[in-house]
Amino acid sequence: MPRRILILFAHPALEKSRVNRQLLAAVKNLEGVMVHDLYEDYPDGFIDVRREQKALTEHDIVVWQHPFFWYSSPSLLKEWQDLVLTYGFAFGTEDTALKGKKVLTAIATGGSEVSYHPECFNRFTIRQLLAPFEQTATLCGMEYLEPFVIHDALDLTADQITQAAERYRQTILALRDEATEP
Repeated sequence: MPRRILILFAHPALEKSRVNRQLLAAVKNLEGVMVHDLYEDYPDGFIDVRREQKALTEHDIVVWQHPFFWYSSPSLLKEWQDLVLTYGFAFGTEDTALKGKKVLTAIATGGSEVSYHPECFNRFTIRQLLAPFEQTATLCGMEYLEPFVIHDALDLTADQITQAAERYRQTILALRDEATEP
């Protein structure tokens, strides 16, 4: 049976996005995949916590898809985490609602892959910079998957973006269909 995937998409200016817009388009109509655009659903910033917790319980895999702004996520995704991933629901008890679910971070960066290295401009690897996301998943009893990263988002050609979107689609399909390697 295919696994159900919830993509929590957070981009405050989707109309300006070249990469995330294409990634989203590549997966939004896949069976078993629910795309939840936080900025579209919560333009006022008021998050319906019960609705969000219900959606989490109804899916097997959660994807945090967003641009990598200032080494983190756009503010609404952070607000979502603060309000939705509460003690007693997501962590803090023996049997939490998220235990055993998988989490994938899917990000686009403006920097090159080599710039995310201890001796380079960004001083840390992507995996090191995503440590708060990984630790959040771990605290919630979730399995944190290897991140899906698109580098050089500002400099990619249209063909490169199309290829990246297809890789993302194949990754989501592999997760949905329980392939061993996404």
